[in-house]
Amino acid sequence: MDTAAYKMKVTDAFNRAAATYDRMGVEFFTPMGRRLVERAAPRPGERLLDIGCGLGATLLPAAQMIGPAGHALGIDIAPAMVEEARREAARQSVGNVELRVMDGENPALPLRSFDLVLGSYSVIFLPDARAALARYAGLLAEGGRIGFTSPVFSRGTFPFLPPMFTELIPLDLLRYLPESWHPEQLHRQLHSWLEDPADLTAALERAGFTDVKTTDEPVRMTAISGATWVDWSHTQGMRLLWQHLPEAEASALRTRLVTALDALRDGDGPVRIDVPVRYVTATVAH
Repeated sequence: MDTAAYKMKVTDAFNRAAATYDRMGVEFFTPMGRRLVERAAPRPGERLLDIGCGLGATLLPAAQMIGPAGHALGIDIAPAMVEEARREAARQSVGNVELRVMDGENPALPLRSFDLVLGSYSVIFLPDARAALARYAGLLAEGGRIGFTSPVFSRGTFPFLPPMFTELIPLDLLRYLPESWHPEQLHRQLHSWLEDPADLTAALERAGFTDVKTTDEPVRMTAISGATWVDWSHTQGMRLLWQHLPEAEASALRTRLVTALDALRDGDGPVRIDVPVRYVTATVAH
């Protein structure tokens, strides 16, 4: 993988999505972020770091839990996301938050300067996430903790989406993706250490953590309609597929998804999908 090119594409994608990210009639990142905060249990007065903070779905509820005596730093590689998160913090009157543009894989921050590191659907997608975990261990003070979320990966399912989408999205469409996102590459980068909780635990222990806990729990995703979900998917993990699909294939896939998702609605009610999410917590070993 060309790491520099990958990060440039990610930055560009999130800069373009920032204004509408997680704001298009779909609820997912916000309830997942809140649940991660509940599991990580920030304490009053703590210093916390949120990797890939986005619009603050994890950062802001965590900042509220540590209170005015604590300090919350959110970092994101996309300047537009940082600006939107800054506006959201002001809108919610959360004053103990600092936001910086920074590469979450190599954060330029002092050692032993945090009590808690968080990352919701961010840490695991870094080009070398396992090396980054060791860096996070170095950022944590004695007794410090880490908490992050991950998709629940299973072989033969469509990457990053709930299992129901494996039947709705033909896997052969993945051939249109850049090579680094082909199934075999994703397996090497993600499944090889995230699919089995034992492998994930071993990776965290090698990175300098102990007392690793993994819990799989569904997050209820809701969307106003099937069309709303598809529009939202253009700003999330599926955006790369949409960007590379030929027009005819993209149109056919949109129709297929909208029809199937609207069939899940109860009258004029929203689409509801339970998405398996893995919550991971651990304590630094030093």
